[in-house]
Amino acid sequence: MSTLYQAMVEVIERYITPMAGRVGQQKHIIAIRDGFLAALPFMIIGSFMLVFIFPPFSPDTQWRFARGWLDFSVRYRNQLMLPFNLSMGVMTFFISVGIGASLGKHDKLDPIMTGLLSFMAFLLVAAPYHDKQISVAYFSGQGIFTAILAAIYASEMYAWLKRRHVTIRLPKEVPTGVARSFEILIPVVVIVATLHPLNLLVAHFTGMIIPEAIMQLLAPLVSASDSLPAMLLSVLVCQILWFAGIHGALIVTGIMNPFWMTNLALNQSALAAGTPLPHIYLQGFWDHYLLIGGVGSTLPLAFLLLVSRSVHLRTIGRMGVVPSFFNINEPILFGTPIIMNPVMFLPFTLVPMINATFAWTATRLGWVAQVVQLTPWTTPAPIGASWAANWTLSPVIMCLFCMVMSAVMYYPFLKAYERALLRKQDESLAADARMALDS
Repeated sequence: MSTLYQAMVEVIERYITPMAGRVGQQKHIIAIRDGFLAALPFMIIGSFMLVFIFPPFSPDTQWRFARGWLDFSVRYRNQLMLPFNLSMGVMTFFISVGIGASLGKHDKLDPIMTGLLSFMAFLLVAAPYHDKQISVAYFSGQGIFTAILAAIYASEMYAWLKRRHVTIRLPKEVPTGVARSFEILIPVVVIVATLHPLNLLVAHFTGMIIPEAIMQLLAPLVSASDSLPAMLLSVLVCQILWFAGIHGALIVTGIMNPFWMTNLALNQSALAAGTPLPHIYLQGFWDHYLLIGGVGSTLPLAFLLLVSRSVHLRTIGRMGVVPSFFNINEPILFGTPIIMNPVMFLPFTLVPMINATFAWTATRLGWVAQVVQLTPWTTPAPIGASWAANWTLSPVIMCLFCMVMSAVMYYPFLKAYERALLRKQDESLAADARMALDS
């Protein structure tokens, strides 16, 4: 076991840690993450409106309260949809501005101007104008990949022009706001002169505008992202990185967010149309079945620590149980510790993967409702699971089942670790007693 553990540590330190560090510090990965974080408050509120638009009651219910709510939602559907359409329905607006602002800050450009330039670049290719109307088809999840690419292109072009001083520079006496406006004129011209003709060219030869072409190219990848192997691989990468002390969740969610948001928009569209929901693996699934109490699903472990015979583990349990309710488990990870602890490696890695398999299978069989809403990641797991699935009960049962399974799987490994700590504790007390007698 010791030799195997040393070999594993060597592989992590030599190969995984440097690679993960480079990925985690890559400016475009950081910018994409920042873009989604900037859009998150708007998307959460927009998703929350779904519970008012589609109440969690059977259409033929006779309960007076439920019947009144259902009738109200049908009568005022258009009015209730407005906040949703102006948040989730235009999520690409917030994402493109957020990515551009993040890249602008990294390249020492004006973040506001860079964000707006990125937004304009996205609109140039994703908002075709026909019959005096602008198409909104690619303003939601279908346009996420286009928003990412357009924002990166616009920001990088602006930075490239600025580095080569291909901008209009006014005297220092000119007010800062005016100088910034003139500085970005040439980048705006370059973005328009490159993206708009490119969009027309793609449409001419393929019959599709750029966002449609991108979605056609990425369709197999988007489909593969919503599969059990993809889910297990993403969980495994996250757990191994965290075990090495690297924030694996930031790296994995940064990569998966575009796929999750695209599939979430498709689920919401299916819900509005009354058709079966097509996707399972979304952020609500990740947060509330695989990260119960934080990475590694450690909330059940926190409860086990509370009744440990080891003073050290009981203390960590008291410190970590309350934050774990809100999926913050650094006290557990670093206090127990789990990080680089060979005894806890297997359960820490396998618990969320096994829970993922159970939850995926139950959802695929139709036993558990699918995710249609975006929830804050700090929402306690059973509540968040129900909220994400439009306040249905089956996700709560699934979440509680995963918690019980997590506790069962963690228990034998925790007892083995506890016995090792108690032996050390007894040896330390015996050594102290001997020193006291000698003195």
